[in-house]
Amino acid sequence: MKVRIEKNVLNNGLGQVLNVVGMRTSLPVLSNVRLCAREGALELTTTNLDMGIRCTVAADVKEGGSIALPARRLASIAKALPEGTIELECSDDQAKLSCGCSKFRIMGMNDAEFPPLPMFEQTEALVVEQQQLRGWLRHVSFAQSEDENRYLLNGVLFAFKGGEEAANGETADSGNVAELHVVATDGRRLSLMQQSMEVPQALCGKSFILPSKAVGELEHLLQQSAPVKLYFNNRQVGFELELDENAQKSGLAQSIYLVSKQIEGTFPNYLQVLPKTMEHRVRLERTLLLESIQRAALVSNLDNGTVKLTFNQNLLEISASSAEFGEAHESIAVEYEAGDKPISITFNSKFLTDPLKALDEDAIFFEFKDEVSPGVIKTNDNFRCVVMPLRLG
Repeated sequence: MKVRIEKNVLNNGLGQVLNVVGMRTSLPVLSNVRLCAREGALELTTTNLDMGIRCTVAADVKEGGSIALPARRLASIAKALPEGTIELECSDDQAKLSCGCSKFRIMGMNDAEFPPLPMFEQTEALVVEQQQLRGWLRHVSFAQSEDENRYLLNGVLFAFKGGEEAANGETADSGNVAELHVVATDGRRLSLMQQSMEVPQALCGKSFILPSKAVGELEHLLQQSAPVKLYFNNRQVGFELELDENAQKSGLAQSIYLVSKQIEGTFPNYLQVLPKTMEHRVRLERTLLLESIQRAALVSNLDNGTVKLTFNQNLLEISASSAEFGEAHESIAVEYEAGDKPISITFNSKFLTDPLKALDEDAIFFEFKDEVSPGVIKTNDNFRCVVMPLRLG
């Protein structure tokens, strides 16, 4: 294999795949990146068996071929080389790199041992804009569980509700129009995005759970103003990201392909968690509410950051206190009829600020029933976040 490639192009390509490099010492090949040169491009592939990624960069290919090289070592060398064109020559299990007056020889491995990435040749794809998918993930990913004992909650559920009962109690069409639910929960809060859309008939009624590590990698990759194709079967999920002009100018070519195992099992019935009726609904300015809660939480107990929301007549009071740090009080004017007495609800401040940070809307709605029932943060854009209150002894 003989390739000429610009330093910044190689670095950009390696930057796309390094997060997925395997660290399992039992399979040394997983710590490598597979380089495959053909038809004027260089493919870079990494995998840790749970997740894999492939991207392609523009290169002047003099002679095709492939090799597996230590991923992080190669990235360190490529970054340290002087500016200019890198000449890469590989044979057997070693590679020679030269750029300007710098020359390196790197020991590698036969890429025949490198696990191939799963493909979805006969599977229909759902096509959406990358920014739309990134928005769905951003709106719910904060609610994923980090408890390894609750592995079913360590990811995001994608459920296509075509022909099934939707979250609003209505029934979707059984044709190609489905309601996509993107859901995450850790048992104390639940975040849900709903989107009615046309999908391939084969996807209606299907669902999968995308692991949190794949969710994080996707949020990092979904930066283009271009479509993404989503594939899945009973075990894996694949995302093929098209590239816009800006990405192509940086040397990326064709597309970026990410594949991940699914979390196997049945996601809990999240529709049962959604409150059926709420007695109170208050419109709030998102940024003002977020900043007020963050300020009040500065004096709260560091373990749970509790804040109390008290709804008075046309006034929301946000307060926090601790024996160690003192007290804080914030007030926001709202349109609210207090009735016989004010209602006070105590929350973990993080459970309120996480969804507020994830949203872009200027205004949100906070719904509640009483002091011991869940509160719900909603928008007009099919988003809701259910938050359980704290019961203090």
